[in-house]
Amino acid sequence: MSKNLAQKLIESHLVDGKMEVGETIGLRIDQTLTQDATGTIVMLEFEATGLDRVRTKLSAQYVDHNLLQEDYKNPDDHIFLRTASQKFGLWYSAPGTGVSHPVHMERFGIPGHTLLGSDSHTPAGGSLGMLAIGAGGLEAAMAMAGEPYHIKMPKIWGVKLTGKLPEWVSAKDIILEMLRRHNVEGGIGKIIEYYGPGVDELSAMDRHVIANMGAELGATTTVFPSDQEVKRFLKSQGREADWVELRADEGCSYDEHETINLSELVPLIAYPSSPGNVVPVSEVAGREIFQSYIGSSANPGIRDFVIPALILDGEKIHERVSLDINPSTRQVLIYLTVNSYLSKLISAGARIHQAGCNGCIGMGQAPATGRISLRTTPRNFPGRSGTKEDSVYLCSPETAAASALTGVITDPRTLKKKYPQFREPSEIIISKTGLLPPLADTSKIVIEKGPNIQPLPKFESLPNAITGPALLKLGNDISTDEILPAGARVLPLRSNIPAISKYTYYQIDEKFYERALPYQKTGFFVVAGENYGQGSSREHAVIAPKYLGLCAILAKGYARIHRENLINFGILSLVFENMDDYDTIDQEDILEMPSVKKELEQNSAFTVVNQTKNLTYKMLCPLNSKEVQMILTGGRINFIKHKTQ
Repeated sequence: MSKNLAQKLIESHLVDGKMEVGETIGLRIDQTLTQDATGTIVMLEFEATGLDRVRTKLSAQYVDHNLLQEDYKNPDDHIFLRTASQKFGLWYSAPGTGVSHPVHMERFGIPGHTLLGSDSHTPAGGSLGMLAIGAGGLEAAMAMAGEPYHIKMPKIWGVKLTGKLPEWVSAKDIILEMLRRHNVEGGIGKIIEYYGPGVDELSAMDRHVIANMGAELGATTTVFPSDQEVKRFLKSQGREADWVELRADEGCSYDEHETINLSELVPLIAYPSSPGNVVPVSEVAGREIFQSYIGSSANPGIRDFVIPALILDGEKIHERVSLDINPSTRQVLIYLTVNSYLSKLISAGARIHQAGCNGCIGMGQAPATGRISLRTTPRNFPGRSGTKEDSVYLCSPETAAASALTGVITDPRTLKKKYPQFREPSEIIISKTGLLPPLADTSKIVIEKGPNIQPLPKFESLPNAITGPALLKLGNDISTDEILPAGARVLPLRSNIPAISKYTYYQIDEKFYERALPYQKTGFFVVAGENYGQGSSREHAVIAPKYLGLCAILAKGYARIHRENLINFGILSLVFENMDDYDTIDQEDILEMPSVKKELEQNSAFTVVNQTKNLTYKMLCPLNSKEVQMILTGGRINFIKHKTQ
C-alpha cells in the first residue's frame, strides 16, 4: 500500500498504538531541541529524573531568547544551561550563535529523524524531511530520558504546490496564503505535507519559512520531502553524508487535500493582532510605518537578508523608519559580512542586532506605542513585541525592505526597481563557533545554579471537590503570550515561578495576580473560547496560573501543546458539551465541581454547577488512563515519583 511521507516517518518511529486518526500513538524520539526560555525548567525536570545522561541520539540546548543582560538573571542562567548541558551530555549553543531552529538545521537536522522541541516552531525541521514536533518542556525532558512521545494520530493534509513564484513574491507569502485561507485554527490535529512540482522551486530555507509558520495554523507539524535541494543544502553545510532521499509514494492518499498555484500568489500581509488576519499588501498600502524588522526564525535564510540588501543598495531608508536587522545565525552573519551585503544594509541606515530571537520575543527592538511595525517574524499576538499597545504586521522581506524605503506599507511590485536575483550559495564559510559538543567524561562537572534558579513548586493531588470563582472569562484564540507575556521584563524570571506568576494574564488584566491570591489555596476557574493557549509552547503559561490556584479551564477548544502542558501539571482542560453554555457564564460567577475526583476516576463527563445562576453544565475531558492518573496525583512529576516509590 502506497504511503505519504508523514505516514512513513511515523511508521518508522512507532513504538505503540495504531496509525488511525484520533488513536494515541507513541513515537521514538531521535533528537531534542530546547531553548533558554523553556530550557531552564527542562533541565530542572531532567535533573529530577535522576539520570546522568540524555538517552537520545542527539540533544541540543540553545541560548537564543534571553540575550539581553540587564542584570545577573540571564547570564546566571546561561551558566546554568552550559554546565547542565555538559553534565547531561547535550550540545550547547552559546549566546550569539543564533536562533535555535536555523542553527539546528545547519548543524544537526537529519532527514528521516524525529525531533521533539520545547519550542512551538520546532516543526521548522520538517524543511529537511524530519518529523519535527513542538511540545512542552516536560515532554522534552521525558524524551531526553528516552521515553517515547505520545500524541493522537493526526490527519495528514496534503498541499500540492504547482507553478512558480512571481517576482517580488517569496516563501513568506505561501504560508501567509495558507493562513489567509484557513486562519490560526486550520491546522489543528493535522500534519501538513507539501509536495508537487512547486516544491522543486523552493530552497531548503524557503521550506523552513513555511514549516516554521505551520505552527501559526495550529498544525502538529509540517513535512517536506528530502530531495536534491535538501542534498544541496546539507552539502553546503559539509554534511552531505547525512542526506537520504525521502518522498511520498506515487499514488498515495491524504485525509485532506488542496492545491496552491504559486504563479497566482501576490505579496500578502497579516495585520494586527493575529497571523490569521491576512490580506494582500495592496489593500493596506500607504499606511505610515515607524519600524521595519527583518530576520527571526520565520525568515532566517541568507536570501532573506540578501534580497533586502540588494533592494536597498545605494538607497537611504525613510527618515521616520527604524530598520532593524536581526541576523538568524552567526554563520549567516559571516556570509553577509564577507560578501558586503551587511555594508549595503548599514549604508542604507539599518540597525544591526546580534544573532538571536531578540525583538521577535519582545527582547528589545520594541516598537513605539500604536505605531505600525512591519516584521518578518512568525507572530503578532497583542503585546508580544514588548509594547502593550503595539501594531505589528507580518510580511515578507521584500515588503519590509520596500516599505522601509518609502516610509509607508508598500507593495514591493510598485517599486521602480528590477527584482534582485539571488541563488542560495553552494559553498559557505561554516561556523561552529559557540557550539560546545557533549563531554565524554562528566564526572567532574558541577551544575552551577545562580540565585534566580528556584525549585519547581510542589503541587497537591486533586481534591474531592472544587469550588471557586470564574476569575477570568476570555474569548477565542487566546495566546500563551497573553496568558503569560514574554519580553525583557518577564522572561528573565522563567526559572522563578513565584516571581513570574505576578505577570499571569497581565496583558488581559493587570490586577489578575492580586485578584487570584485569595484563591491560591482553594482554587479558581478560567472560562475561554476556541483555540485556548495558541502560540508558544512555554509551560510557564500553565505553571504560573497553577501556582496561583488555577484548577480547571472551561473552554470550547484548546491548542494541542497547551492542552498537553495543562495535563502535565494537573489542570483539567474541560470542553463544553453544549457550546451555548459558554454564554451563560459571567466573570466572577461561583462554580462548583462537587464530584470532580470521583468523575475523573471513572473517566466520565464532568458536572460543573454555576451556583450564582443555578445552572448545571456537562463538560468533557477525554483522557487516557495515564493522563487520568497524572491529574489525580497533581501532575506528571508527581505521577513519576509515585511510580518509582
